[in-house]
Amino acid sequence: MQPNYGQYTQRNVQTATPGQLVVMLYDGMIRFFTQASAAMESGEIELGNNRVNRGLAIITELRCTLDMTQGDLAERLASIYDWCHDEVIDARVRNDPAKLGRVIGMLSDLRSSWAQIANTPRPDVAQNRPVVGVNLAG
Repeated sequence: MQPNYGQYTQRNVQTATPGQLVVMLYDGMIRFFTQASAAMESGEIELGNNRVNRGLAIITELRCTLDMTQGDLAERLASIYDWCHDEVIDARVRNDPAKLGRVIGMLSDLRSSWAQIANTPRPDVAQNRPVVGVNLAG
């Protein structure tokens, strides 16, 4: 019996924190652009275009969901996403896997930062804090 990976993935997404979801999106972008680069190198144009489109959809989603009222960080991320988008389009037009490689490098660095953030405990959640106000007598 083969496990149902769709259900496993769906459960992971449903139980993930917002930070973990961002890391998952980065994982998807990196995977799609890596596949697109390999397809470009092997001359599989249709597969390459498909993978580029899937990666670009994630970039667009991340760009559109930025809360621009949060200031400088959101503006910097928007600029990075715009740069990645433009570079990927240029890589597709020029059939240039090296250009995709630079985008993958940038996204990998950002993914590492997001993973670090996602795995950092929130300061307002104290470990081993006594529970107050629970009636244990029933």
